[in-house]
Amino acid sequence: MSLGLSRRQPIMNRRTLTAGLAATFATTLAGCGGGSLLPGTEPAPPPQQPAAVGTGQVKVGLILPLSGSGNAGPVAQSMRNAAELALSEFQAPNVQLLIKDDGGNPVGAQGAAQQALNEGAEIILGPLFGPTVAPVGQIARQRNVPVIAFSTDSSVATRGVYLLSFLPETDVNRVVDYAASRGKRSYAALIPQNAYGNVVDAAFRQAAARAGGRVVTIERFAGDAAQIQEAVRRVARGLPQADTLFIPADAELAPRVGEALATEGVDLRRLQLLGTGLWDDQRIYTASALQGGWFAAPEAAGFRGFSTRYRQKFGQEPLRAATLSYDAVSLVAALVKTQGPDRFSEQVLTTPSGFSGIDGIFRFRSDGTNERGLAVMRVSPSGSQVVNPAPKSFRES
Repeated sequence: MSLGLSRRQPIMNRRTLTAGLAATFATTLAGCGGGSLLPGTEPAPPPQQPAAVGTGQVKVGLILPLSGSGNAGPVAQSMRNAAELALSEFQAPNVQLLIKDDGGNPVGAQGAAQQALNEGAEIILGPLFGPTVAPVGQIARQRNVPVIAFSTDSSVATRGVYLLSFLPETDVNRVVDYAASRGKRSYAALIPQNAYGNVVDAAFRQAAARAGGRVVTIERFAGDAAQIQEAVRRVARGLPQADTLFIPADAELAPRVGEALATEGVDLRRLQLLGTGLWDDQRIYTASALQGGWFAAPEAAGFRGFSTRYRQKFGQEPLRAATLSYDAVSLVAALVKTQGPDRFSEQVLTTPSGFSGIDGIFRFRSDGTNERGLAVMRVSPSGSQVVNPAPKSFRES
């Protein structure tokens, strides 16, 4: 059983089940473009009033930090707009979105979830931040209602609470697997000393071992210049035994690491540099030391097309995370249209064939995490270049 989703209506076929689908970590969300989202410290504006979009019979909760501080509010508004765009592009969706503002905090998320459930929500989309997911999941579980959240913190995923975000582990697995397929066997790494770094460090060690590779050396570093240079100095001692150097830092830190490597006299031409989706940023493309590096990310065509339609409807550019809510709503609308009373069952949501959306294919695992089909991109002065395309389907195992 499967279905794919076009821009405006579902298309049935034998291989895929429906429509749908970017990230830093924990309470942050980094989009595929390498940006980051953090709850701010300034006073939040008053909570927004709840709203409903659509007139369908199937009610769906959408929880976003619309009045959240920092840049959470603008991102949430972009995600709300994208959800409305998804409904408008779907052919006669029998869906009503119950839009709730959680203010970007756990108490607000708990209240928003309770409101949505009391109003009859059969599934909840959101929230956005890791600390707000668990309270929503606990309340929803009592009603046997599934949750599709947008956090990049895989530790908040659990049975019945699925993540539609871009998980750091997926980036690491994809780029290391590709490097291994190109004959790379000896790995070194320079990893930031932060929550994101902790996740990718563990994932990197596992991915290298699974690929039959050997980790020669790993050094962690903080963000100041002296500590970066010292970490580079230490890792340089092991680089003669390595053919690959993994630098999962963002677009602010990674170029500084590259400059420190050059200062230390490291011959980057004999090393294959690897990064994550945080490298999908113009500052990376213009960093001379990182040229030729590989990183995993969605292919750009889907987001470009989505951006054009979003801009036509709302008169502004979407923020990168907007595809998450667009695809979540599209997925729900397609399941309502095709799957009958089982539409939000675990069996349907975790179908091995997965779903296809703006940023390529994805599927939910039974533990709530996800798997995505990403491309491997190459850093060049003109932008990213695809060196290994994203898969079009999953092996159903």
